[in-house]
Order: sequence, then C-alpha cells, then structure tokens
Amino acid sequence: MLDTLLTPIGQLLMITGSEGPKRGSGMAVLPVIEHAALGIKDGRIAFVGSAEEAKGIEAKERIDCSGKVVSPGLVDPHTHLVFGGSREHEMALKQQGMSYLEILSRGGGILSTVKATKAESEEALFQKGMFHLDRSLNLGVTTMEAKSGYGLDRETELKQLRVVKQLNEAHEMDIVSTFLGAHALPPEFKGKPEAFLNSMLDLLPEIKAQGLAEFVDIFCETGVFTVEQSHKFLASAIEMGFGVKIHADEIDPLGGTEMACEIGAVTADHLVGVSEKGISLLGTAPTIAVLLPGTTFYLGKESYAPARSIIEAGGAVALSTDFNPGSSPTENLQFIMNLAALRLKMKPEEIWNAVTVNAAHAIGRGKEAGAIEVGRWADIVLWDAPNYHYLPYHYGVNHVNTVWKKGRKAGERKPSYA
Repeated sequence: MLDTLLTPIGQLLMITGSEGPKRGSGMAVLPVIEHAALGIKDGRIAFVGSAEEAKGIEAKERIDCSGKVVSPGLVDPHTHLVFGGSREHEMALKQQGMSYLEILSRGGGILSTVKATKAESEEALFQKGMFHLDRSLNLGVTTMEAKSGYGLDRETELKQLRVVKQLNEAHEMDIVSTFLGAHALPPEFKGKPEAFLNSMLDLLPEIKAQGLAEFVDIFCETGVFTVEQSHKFLASAIEMGFGVKIHADEIDPLGGTEMACEIGAVTADHLVGVSEKGISLLGTAPTIAVLLPGTTFYLGKESYAPARSIIEAGGAVALSTDFNPGSSPTENLQFIMNLAALRLKMKPEEIWNAVTVNAAHAIGRGKEAGAIEVGRWADIVLWDAPNYHYLPYHYGVNHVNTVWKKGRKAGERKPSYA
C-alpha cells in the first residue's frame, strides 16, 4: 500500500536526470504525462503512470490533482544564504546615481555585509538562515546551494560554513555548501591579492577535514581577481579534492568562462559579458552555465546573459536566484523563471529543465534531486497551474499548492513572499 497517491494529475513533468544535465536542443525536450498519477512510499517515488493505471492501487491518502501540474522540487544552485544585516538603504543611493564604488567608499556594498556578518553570532545567523529557507521551501525549492564569502577572514568564513552545515542538519531543505572566501579583496590586503588568496587557501585543509564545503568558488572580475589568480586558486582547490565554481565575466569578458571550461569547473556563473569563445567552449565542455537574471534586473542593467547563444552552441544552462543582500535580494526562483522567459528568451521547456535537472547537476546532486524517477526521494511540487507554460507566464506570485520533501508535506498554501 502506498502512503500517498496523487491522481489524477493534469500534467506530470517527467524530468529525468541520472544521465546528466540537458544540453543544447535537449533542453527543449520536456516529457509530460497528461492525466497522470504519482505514488509515494517511505519517502520515495514508488509509482509513476497514468491515472487509469493507478485506479486499482491502494493508498493511505489520495490527493486530487485535477487541472494542476506536478514537477520535481526546484533546485536553486547559487545563493549567498548566510549573511548579517541587509542593504535596503543603498537603494536610494543607487537611485540618486551613486556608483557601486562610491557606495563602497562610504563603507557600503559588500563591505557593509562583511561587517554585519562578522558582528552576528552563529545563533543569529542560523535563525536568519532558517527564515530564508522556510520562505524558499514555500516557493517550491527543495534543494539549494549556499556560499560563504561575507567574512573574508578565517574566523568569519568558517563561522558561515558552520552555520550552513547546521542549517542543512536542521532544515528539511538539502543544502550544498560552497566556500567563497575569495569573494572580494578586504581593505587590509589592498594591493596584496596573492597574499589574501593564499590566506584563503590555507583554510581548505580545515574545511575539508570538518566537511564544511564541497565546492570552492572565486569572484573573477575587473577590480577583484584576475583570470590568472583565479586559475591558480581553483587549481589548488582541485588538488585538495574540491569541486570548483567561478563567478565569471559578469561585467567584462576577461576569459573566466574559458578558464572554467579548461580546468573542468562544475559551473561558470553570471556570464553577462561572456565572449564568443567562451560561449563556444560551453557548448562542448561539461561546465554548466548558471545564469542569474535577477541580479541583472535588480541592478537595472540592460544586457542579460546570452542564454540563447549558449543553448544554441550546445551548452547546458541552469537558473538561480543569486539570493544575496546586495544585488539580488529575492528567494523567489519562480520570478527568475519569469525573467528567463521575458529577458533571456528561454522556452518554457528550457526553463523547467534549468531549474530542476540542470540546477541539480550544477551542485553535484544530479542523482538525488531535480527529477522524477521511481526510487528517488519524493521531492515534488504540486502547482496551482493548468499547464507548465503557465508559471513562466504569470509573474510575481507564488503558484505553489503543496511541497513534498522526501515524501513529507513540507509546505502547503502558505503566504507568498514574491
């Protein structure tokens, strides 16, 4: 007997993922079962088929999903979940035309978040993280990546990573941890980027020993870290057994994407300024392009990452919120799906693959998350939507009806925080 049977389902999105991320034209393929059924037993998917086939199946609970969509739980593969404070006061400064560097010179920008994060206790950061995770879960996200990077020193970076580990143990959400100590150059290391990067590399043995992170990331950009510095830093992380990621070509086409593909980075993220060569390499390399249109939108920029070119080159694209207090203060991955349609010109099928299977592979969870397959954990979402085209179309609200995490109801008709 099943624990739960969802039937009849208007549309069941049969996204699979064990074979790898969807690439190129494959991203436009989205198998759908109409008038479907899905069964859950012991927290795992135990049956997938038509509603007709499920008529004789016994279940402790039967849920009518007529006229609704069921998908895998969403995966958010690039967030800065753990941080102190917030930066709403900077919005007025930006509206007055003040540049990021001017705000930074006044003690704002990332340095204000670093200061606030250093001042917060682990317990305060933990409680804040729980709040944001609850909100994300209610918006349909069941697996998430979380980066450090608001410490820029040993003590605070390790504090952030410890909090991420505690959140993963305490919350229903599955959280994958990334060390982003190389997020910016702190004032005390001005003019000495190599010395700072070496101080961050010195943390890796301790991070590895304590199981505090699976991935290492770096911000490769004009005024931050060069391609050469980033290459050396990530190569050292690979030698120590970490997967690597890179914030690349967000503003200028420095060649971070090319370097990421050459060294085998799991992802290259942002890519608003990616070069033609970088796009071509993404079409053949295993590196996944993680695009963050919410950041471009919030910063008021006109140029978005070239999703269409990357897909047409044969690349794999994932989408993420880039949730952070400065450039993308939103947990709403559904809104990112809207932006992907409106600004990245992605097709509905591509968008669904980008927030499920591809996002899961972008954080090393391709065999656990982002797909509907018998035997997998039942991380699924029931949407108040008549078809899968509807979510990218209807923006700014929460379409979640019910979220199941490992077969247990984890969120149900809770308020939207769009």
